[in-house]
Amino acid sequence: MKLSNSFSGALRTFSYFMASGTHYNLKGINYLELYGNEPSAIEQVFAIFANVIEMNEKGEVLNAKYAEIRATNYLKQYCDNSFVIDKPFEDWEIELH
Repeated sequence: MKLSNSFSGALRTFSYFMASGTHYNLKGINYLELYGNEPSAIEQVFAIFANVIEMNEKGEVLNAKYAEIRATNYLKQYCDNSFVIDKPFEDWEIELH
């Protein structure tokens, strides 16, 4: 089974904003310097995105923006330890597969 166009589009969009430094939830956070220097932080962001995203039986993404927020909140806290995530991560959200 192939990934749906809906998921592919959600992943592509998220990847673009993460790679370009323009994700709206990370405004004012200089996270681009982490690429190449602290790749495990970026790896964790994408793992959270993949773990949180949900699709229906047709493969249509149901919560892309929520998955983005959860993932970018991790990075926001990683870069700014004064930022407090309103809902702590559950183990399944941060698990690396």
